[in-house]
Amino acid sequence: MISGLLYRGGIRGGHLELMSAGAMGLSIGLWIRAKTVDQQARGNAERRALFTGLWAPTLWLIGDTLRAYE
Repeated sequence: MISGLLYRGGIRGGHLELMSAGAMGLSIGLWIRAKTVDQQARGNAERRALFTGLWAPTLWLIGDTLRAYE
């Protein structure tokens, strides 16, 4: 149902796979940035990087579902 709505909305599997790669890059960038902040803000910055890293497999699986739908 949701994959059908995404497909009719013009979103293809390749789009979500590119977004997944972007999420991985963003997560790595945030993780590197977390090493440059002071000790008090480091925990929040690392949690932000980990949270962003969780987007990648979710987006990849949705993209894979759309590829099968195509």
